[in-house]
Amino acid sequence: MTDPTDIFDRQLRRLRRDRAAPDFAHHAFLREAMIEGLLDRLDLVTRPIATALDLGCADGTLTRALRERGIVVTPADAGARFAAAAGGVQCDEDRLPFPPESFDLVISAGVLDTVNDLPGALIQCRRALKPDGLFLAAFLGAGSAATLRDIVRAADAAAEGAMPQRFHPQIDVPAAGDLLVRAGFALPVTDSEVLDVRYGSPLRLMADLRGMAAGNQLAGQAPPWLGRARLGEIARLFAARAEADGRTRERFHLLFMTGWAPGPDQPRPARRGSATASLAAALKSRS
Repeated sequence: MTDPTDIFDRQLRRLRRDRAAPDFAHHAFLREAMIEGLLDRLDLVTRPIATALDLGCADGTLTRALRERGIVVTPADAGARFAAAAGGVQCDEDRLPFPPESFDLVISAGVLDTVNDLPGALIQCRRALKPDGLFLAAFLGAGSAATLRDIVRAADAAAEGAMPQRFHPQIDVPAAGDLLVRAGFALPVTDSEVLDVRYGSPLRLMADLRGMAAGNQLAGQAPPWLGRARLGEIARLFAARAEADGRTRERFHLLFMTGWAPGPDQPRPARRGSATASLAAALKSRS
């Protein structure tokens, strides 16, 4: 039986991406930073990469950068407008329509944190990779937009005595590594980079989040409406945190994931119990 909540969530997410498409370039600075980090990591890879899936292609910036490197790229996005503009495929990240072992690289910038079934999406990505294929992804990690989160919660609590769920859960570096392992990736690596942005108004910050389709993605929910009084309280609390120049600092944590589809030529961990020296002896030699 089809889950109505799942249908609602997928439709809402597609709608938000379609709504963000026309003005996306004006709010894409976080994704641009992610793309730069992903390409830096890709440039460290020495094995040849002929084919790639750009998952969550958005405005096609990453697709174009990969094609400039001579890679045959298939762009894909949950939003119909993004997919059509890139000449790609419209699909959800956890329902990929590609045969197994289709790509040497699956790469994704700025979307996987908004997927309800992230473990399922990662499994789909691993299956779409050829043996020894590379998975690279970046998205907003735990701790991102903490200032806005605190202020909105405080304004909600003052108005209602309760805090509705306006933000979807965030993933930290250890959890991201665990997810890669659970999805069957080999040699998983996760790390993060910090980007600070200064805003003169919380409305501009919220506009950036909406403009990059990074709003609340809780399953089966639309966030409660912010009225004029509550927006005024948010603005007051935001201004109270301003620095000397009148701007408030917001911090974003860009989380990066790297993993490999299992392959016959990858290094394997040593068999348990096969070590020729004990850990205690090694530690003692360093004391």
